[in-house]
Amino acid sequence: MTFSTRIVLTTLALLTATPILSAAPKAGQDRVAQLEAMVRILQVDLASVRKEQEVETKKREEIRSTMVAMMKDVQTVKDNWLDLNSGFEKLRFGGYGEIHANFTNSGGSDMMDIHRLVFYVGYDFADWIHLNSEIEIEHAYVTDGAGGEISIEQLYLDFDLHKNFNLRAGRMLAPLGITNENHEPPLTWGVERTMFDKYIIPSTWSVDGIGAWGEICESLTYKAYLVGGLDGSKFDASNGIRKGRIKERGSFQDVAITGRLDYTPIDTPDEFLRLGVSGYCGGIDNANKGKENGLGGKLKILSGDFSYRNRRFEARGAFAYETISNAKAIGNNTAEAIFGWYVEAGYHVVRPGELTGKLADSDILCFVRYEHVDTQHKMPSGVAANKSAQRTCWTLGVNFYPTKSKQIVIKADYQILDDKSTTKPDNKLNLGVGWSF
Repeated sequence: MTFSTRIVLTTLALLTATPILSAAPKAGQDRVAQLEAMVRILQVDLASVRKEQEVETKKREEIRSTMVAMMKDVQTVKDNWLDLNSGFEKLRFGGYGEIHANFTNSGGSDMMDIHRLVFYVGYDFADWIHLNSEIEIEHAYVTDGAGGEISIEQLYLDFDLHKNFNLRAGRMLAPLGITNENHEPPLTWGVERTMFDKYIIPSTWSVDGIGAWGEICESLTYKAYLVGGLDGSKFDASNGIRKGRIKERGSFQDVAITGRLDYTPIDTPDEFLRLGVSGYCGGIDNANKGKENGLGGKLKILSGDFSYRNRRFEARGAFAYETISNAKAIGNNTAEAIFGWYVEAGYHVVRPGELTGKLADSDILCFVRYEHVDTQHKMPSGVAANKSAQRTCWTLGVNFYPTKSKQIVIKADYQILDDKSTTKPDNKLNLGVGWSF
């Protein structure tokens, strides 16, 4: 029975008791006693209700305190999230990749190749301290003997001190030629990289060390690095210096210096010209994990390159001359001198705005390239040249950029290969797609 119900019943009882008291004193006295007992019960119930109200009030106060604490927690989370966002704002993400399909006229090595997938992460510790990194996976599958590879291609810190002088330390790219520092698929013409970029200045060529870079004047820039040298014991007839790159733990047993200058006398929306010269000089007595290979000798490289654009027309090219002292002691039919060059010219047959619909922003570049690569240019006395390492290649191709940003490219080319051996290499048809972001 609820408290309110009891009050109603008690009131009715009192009203009912009035005539009874006047009629029968004794019966009235008994009734009064009953009513007094009921009042005492009501007093107990009232005390219980008051206690329940106090409990309810305490609960409401606890809920209010909990809500206040929760609001404080929410504000703390918001504050921390803002701090987290500020951290995210300092992160930079990117990457690039390419997929190839290669066909030969003999059909001996027709294949599909997920050639590379590269992830970039950068972080700005301050407006003048920047971390840059790239991790690369090649040929889709990494295991012993499969030909795939995973490696840290770049990992370095930039310290932007002044436009004329800045510092760089870590694993960076050798500043030689055009492609080694600018090898993302949308930037290169043709599906495969040139033979020059495989065997003369082997791209991608990472070096471990420290260096400086900056502007000498408005149109002249420089880079100069002190880095670990190559492993001369891995040089050979066909690949030149390519296999001498140390990809795990570079050696400073026999260090090298490398650098470049870039002069840009013309830089307008309609016309652009850049001329570059680069060099390398270092010892070859190096091996993985900082060890020596026991070989004396020096590798010296002198390279030049250019890039030119005039409205729809573009051209670029590079050459390099390399000398290897003590080549005869290396063995592997290693040459004393290696020489190579290439030149390519392209014409934009379609520019953005000339097509309609989804292709309105597309760009189509048709190009032709000739290259000459000779990793047996000059041999040590008494060592015969490997004629198959004296190679030439004509490449006819097209790059199709479907978007204005040129972040994705679809490529096709046909390569006519030749060398001075009696067994001629196969010509190749290459198809590919590449991207960067």
